[in-house]
Amino acid sequence: MRILFASMPADGHFNPLTGIAAHLTQRGHDVRWYAGPRYARKLEALGMTYFPYRRATEITGANLHSLFPERAALRGPKLISFDLEKFFTANVDNHFQDIAGIRDEFAFDVLICDGALYAEKLVAEVLGVPVFAVGLSMVMPDGQSPPPFFGLRPATTMLGRAGHRVVRRMLASGTRAGVLTYNGILARYGIAPIPLDGFPHVPLASARRVFLNGSPGLEFPGYRPADNAEFVGPLAPARAALGPDVPLPAPVLDPGATVVAVSQGTVDNADPDKLIVSTLEALAGGPYVVVATTAGARTEQLRERFAASNVVIEDFVNYDDLFPHVDVFVTNGGFGSVLAAMRHGVPVVAAGKREGKNDINARIGWNRLGVDLRSERPSAARIRSAVRRVLDDPAYATNVTKLRAELDSYDPMARIEAVLTAESAATP
Repeated sequence: MRILFASMPADGHFNPLTGIAAHLTQRGHDVRWYAGPRYARKLEALGMTYFPYRRATEITGANLHSLFPERAALRGPKLISFDLEKFFTANVDNHFQDIAGIRDEFAFDVLICDGALYAEKLVAEVLGVPVFAVGLSMVMPDGQSPPPFFGLRPATTMLGRAGHRVVRRMLASGTRAGVLTYNGILARYGIAPIPLDGFPHVPLASARRVFLNGSPGLEFPGYRPADNAEFVGPLAPARAALGPDVPLPAPVLDPGATVVAVSQGTVDNADPDKLIVSTLEALAGGPYVVVATTAGARTEQLRERFAASNVVIEDFVNYDDLFPHVDVFVTNGGFGSVLAAMRHGVPVVAAGKREGKNDINARIGWNRLGVDLRSERPSAARIRSAVRRVLDDPAYATNVTKLRAELDSYDPMARIEAVLTAESAATP
């Protein structure tokens, strides 16, 4: 089978697909990738042929702030509206034209894409190519779940449900500009518009199947995926896509040590004061070994500032190596890192409200998989208290252990390949 992969240019969107691509390549399929220049090295490390962006603009965590300096001041609905229009929908036609051009060169049988690419609707309906999307569980909210992007919990009262209806209307109004941009693109190809409340789920309805990364235990109770969606378990990145290994220092490997890891992700990490600095202030010089991963943001400055013997600061550490030694993970709520922690049975302290991280953190708090601080900039005192709470209350470890068993019960690669094979056989 000839397969083209495509994803938005962000590690949290790209990395989960790499394990699938590597597996399908090993199974003998002809797998290639459409990607921006930032991902060229990773794809070369995977030994994978890739097609570079031609018309599309690559917007990443590295250039997001320079391209859109006004974004830093936005909050709430304004930030949601801005991201939908500038980061997601504005590039849809360019992505589609690039992919259509690739098909002239590489007649791929199916497209496997990040669910937030949103060009999948055009590929399916204009090119007539079967599309299989990969998304977080929060990508496709059901009718019972809280409205997305606001970090809301399930409504248990009439007043709460009424509040959710108000938020849904506000969300539809706030995303109007992005939806109109998207509908303008659809109109160029004779495709009917989606409703104003159609993001993020309606474009995904054109996919043959949506593979949800994770399992129901990461969602609110009672969550029901769309008819074309299913949980497939944890999608671990291909190791070759994550960069060179960093040896773990002796203090981390000490079986008697209590280890706390902290990360601020790969997008919103330009200002480490948000989470990394406050965590180091809370725990440096204390009884725990603290491992901070910076994604290359101000690593040397942080090492000079926090030169305590119990502190390790690295650009990157492979979580599959690190998390077996970690007792608590302090995170801004990036789904990939949270899922990695859950796969290794590590409860979390979560602090993040942008880019939909508040929705992820709300689920962590609701399911008692950790503590949701509901803050973008928690104080050192709050972080210290939350870490102690997670360590002292065995319920968090018990809940995460149960979720880990649920995640381990899936065989993601076997399920995805089986679906692809069945759908391919059914396609005329």
